[in-house]
Amino acid sequence: MYKIAVIAGDGTGPEVVREGLKVLKAASSKFGFEYETKEFDFGGERYLKTAKTLEDKDIEELKKYSAIYLGAIGHPDVKPGILEQGILLKARFGLDQYINLRPVKLYNADFCPLKDKKETDVDFVVVRENSEGLYKGMGEFQKKGTKDEVAIQISYNTRKGVERCIRYAFEYTRKRNKRKTLTLCGKTNVLTYAWDLWQRTFNEVASEYPDIKTDYAHVDATTMWFVKNPEWFDVIVTDNMFGDIITDLGAMVQGGMGIAAGGNLNPEGVSMFEPIGGSAPKYTGKNVINPLAAICAAGMMLENLGEEKAASAIENAVIGIAKNKLKSLGAAKMGYSTSEVGDLVAENL
Repeated sequence: MYKIAVIAGDGTGPEVVREGLKVLKAASSKFGFEYETKEFDFGGERYLKTAKTLEDKDIEELKKYSAIYLGAIGHPDVKPGILEQGILLKARFGLDQYINLRPVKLYNADFCPLKDKKETDVDFVVVRENSEGLYKGMGEFQKKGTKDEVAIQISYNTRKGVERCIRYAFEYTRKRNKRKTLTLCGKTNVLTYAWDLWQRTFNEVASEYPDIKTDYAHVDATTMWFVKNPEWFDVIVTDNMFGDIITDLGAMVQGGMGIAAGGNLNPEGVSMFEPIGGSAPKYTGKNVINPLAAICAAGMMLENLGEEKAASAIENAVIGIAKNKLKSLGAAKMGYSTSEVGDLVAENL
């Protein structure tokens, strides 16, 4: 029996989570696994009423679950940064979700903004370090408010943190078993401390994986090649900041935020799965948002729990609907409502 903590969150989060849970229910009856859900009200509305985000006792409660299924966090009436740091980052750090896993896969070439690219040309995965780097929140102001003000933001990288991320990426590349090529994406020529550590660790761990081909690309070159030659990539490993940037570009290459799902993983603990598109408040309550990213996130969750047949069935249903049913992946342009798209996936498992 899997225990799923559900955080529907803000904006269109509850709408897309509802469709993901609809598909999860259909998959459980078809593939014979059992689960139960418990909903948590973390998000903007709760913060506006109570001034609370995620507390230590909430983290301890979430540790009791098999996985966390998240909709979206972000509220127009809450200052940017409060919910993101108080809920999303607090959960990632508190649950030590040190991997952000972002598959970038094109399901319908008609939705790709790149010229002359086929579905087989866009099929790679980004492994992003999720607990260190610039997102550690370390730094200071000096002489704040004066003409001589200095703002310092520290990229904090530990050997342990870098190595466990790189090791996960090698294992994932081997398990994925496609081109068996792992690319380190960084900036060794400018960020000469952090990326010296990353490059040295990458080279040392690579010696333990003779079956995996390795490559290196500067982050600026990586963004160029995402656009020009995405077919060059199999698995990419990178730090927190660069991973945040290149995965959003990856989402556009695969057709947009409506199809992009991700996982915040603790391979030894509790992981959290979400659509990466955000809360999209202007579409809230209109039943027009694309739920496929949230449905794909539910599929990633099932794969992580070991229900690989169910996960594969969800992905195949999404591919069929993206190729044969939808006019667009954009909100209010699909040709179907949010709930109708959820029905289509559930019916086509």
